[in-house]
Amino acid sequence: MPGMIWSNRNHWSTGTMNEPATIREILDNAKTIAVVGLTNKEGRASLGVSRFMQSRGYRIIPVNPLIESALGEKAYPTLDAAREAAGKIDLVNVFRLPQYIPDIVKDTIRLKIPYLWIQEGIVHDEAARVAEAAGIKLVMDRCILKDRMAAGWD
Repeated sequence: MPGMIWSNRNHWSTGTMNEPATIREILDNAKTIAVVGLTNKEGRASLGVSRFMQSRGYRIIPVNPLIESALGEKAYPTLDAAREAAGKIDLVNVFRLPQYIPDIVKDTIRLKIPYLWIQEGIVHDEAARVAEAAGIKLVMDRCILKDRMAAGWD
């Protein structure tokens, strides 16, 4: 495949997906995170990860039409509604099944959100290629909490 490289997480990539510099850039520059699929149910990964990120100073905006709020923040039914309310979103963090990733990528591109993080265990290579081709900096199949902790930041 001309122009393709094998990323460090065994996914095809045309750019910087999952590269340490990309991970660091996202974690350093993103301040407002829309979490698609965030729930308010204790014991769920989306809540625990988002609670940790919030405790480290990131603003968390829940995107889930089935809840009213999570982590003291109003929840929004769509990424569009979250963007309208927040004004600016730096990062979309996704806790949804792979079949939902293409539409989330389309919304991220349309709303001109610069960063996309698709959580560990969630893979959609074609959607990742589309995001990278549109200039979105992307991490896929990695846990943002683990990468934030591995960096050793307080």
